[in-house]
Amino acid sequence: LKLEITCTNLDCDFSDESGLPIVAVDDSIFRRLPAFLIATVDKFASLPWTGESGLLLGGADRYDTDGFYGPTDTRVCKRLPTPLVSPDLIIQDELHLISGPLGTMAGLYEVAIEELCVRNSASGSVRPKIVASTATIRRAQDQVQALFGRSQTQVFPPPGPNRRDSYFARTVEDPKQARLYLGISVQGRNTKVVIRRIWVALMGAAIKAYVDAGDDARADNPADPYMSVIGYFSSLRELGGGRRILEEEVQSVLRTIGARKRHGEPRGLFRDRLRFSEVLELTSRVPTHRVAEARRRLDQPFRRKSKKGQEWPVDVAIATNMISVGLDIQRLGLMTVFSQPKTAAEYIQATSRVGRDTSKPGLVVTVLNMYRPRDRSHYERFRHFHESFYRAVEVASVTPFSARALDRGLAGALVGLTRHSVPSMTPPRGAARIKDERPGIEKILQSAFTARAREQPDVPDGQEEFNERLSSVRSRIEELLDAWIEVEAGTEGGKPLLYQRYEGPRKGEPLLRDLLDEINDMQRRKFRAGRSLRDVETEVRLKLIGE
Repeated sequence: LKLEITCTNLDCDFSDESGLPIVAVDDSIFRRLPAFLIATVDKFASLPWTGESGLLLGGADRYDTDGFYGPTDTRVCKRLPTPLVSPDLIIQDELHLISGPLGTMAGLYEVAIEELCVRNSASGSVRPKIVASTATIRRAQDQVQALFGRSQTQVFPPPGPNRRDSYFARTVEDPKQARLYLGISVQGRNTKVVIRRIWVALMGAAIKAYVDAGDDARADNPADPYMSVIGYFSSLRELGGGRRILEEEVQSVLRTIGARKRHGEPRGLFRDRLRFSEVLELTSRVPTHRVAEARRRLDQPFRRKSKKGQEWPVDVAIATNMISVGLDIQRLGLMTVFSQPKTAAEYIQATSRVGRDTSKPGLVVTVLNMYRPRDRSHYERFRHFHESFYRAVEVASVTPFSARALDRGLAGALVGLTRHSVPSMTPPRGAARIKDERPGIEKILQSAFTARAREQPDVPDGQEEFNERLSSVRSRIEELLDAWIEVEAGTEGGKPLLYQRYEGPRKGEPLLRDLLDEINDMQRRKFRAGRSLRDVETEVRLKLIGE
């Protein structure tokens, strides 16, 4: 079966059977091998589990009218003069996100990926070119060296003699501000009361400005960017409380707020807001299709009077740090941030979701809790922090060769590199050939992992400590290969050793195990590997006790 993506417009060139040149299913991607591939680092974890994934890194040696094939496929078809080459350009967007536990695990799998992408020629080995982009990073050299093993990093655009003009980028003095930050902290009041009053004031004032500026009759109403407010929360627990305030208190107050006036004021500052949309949620617990639908609705201009059959515009959307990247909606102009986010990079990235259009400046209202020392500190130096908050960006932590990281991720990276570097070990039953192929495999593994360990930025100062690290990496590789051979020799009833349970023949002994599998055998336990790089936390076992 093939998934074809076509245009619904019959006049379009892509409405026929050939469709758009887009492939979105793993099986089709492995078969078609597109020249341009978009993926996340989580896909690294599939290298040891899926034999076909190695075709993306070179190795396809046969082809037919349907696509390309490698060692995992036994069909007879035309053979290529030489196997397809591996990728020579890797683009990593949002580099600052590849840090912490995720970056540590990615750093181990990068060893396998680069080793498979290296092109050997008469003039020497050529590694792929890596281009990484980010807006919030500090000490990029150390992070790049830990992730990709590159001792030299070229920053683009490079610094010039004038910090305001580097030829590639120029600082333009423009009185227009992209966004304005407003800090609010109230002492002696419950935080939930403060949140409710801020939301009421912002939404009540926005509807009044919208009506005064021309209402729906004006297509380019200047108040439109502020009719949909984004509520940003640092945790799901705080977001749940904010949603209850919105649905139970804010909406009821806004229906009658227009009658409120200060003493001696002929007209109030607010206007009644009688209709409300469902509160949109942009968090990790919302399905992907609903997140895409929420983004589409947020991009729609506000209309106070919608026609029959039209969906009501978005009034409020609440979100966590999942909107820090990828939410590029030019229309948005109003955000409330409740409590200071954990990192300055997260704060900068999240608040930059509003005010992305210079003609629609953004307003960010940061609500800080006076009873939290960190929030209070940010409030007391609010202006100074926001005038130079790029200086506060934290250094990324990436330690792929720490002891705990090797315990957690070395087995997956080792099996992935082993499986795809030797064609005879790529098929599902190739796991049983470890004893025959061990000499060549061990040489590849020791060379790749020890070379990367030497290139780490946190190499110990003393020669003795440095030798101890290299010795630890070498001994772990030997230990895993010894365990692999023991597992293969200990298969029950003559069952073949496979890489995973549901691959190839139905009856077989799996080498790789999921992180939550309960395994009594010590040697088999060493080959627990995650199917995602985010499976890095210690597992929690739940035991259900019946009555």
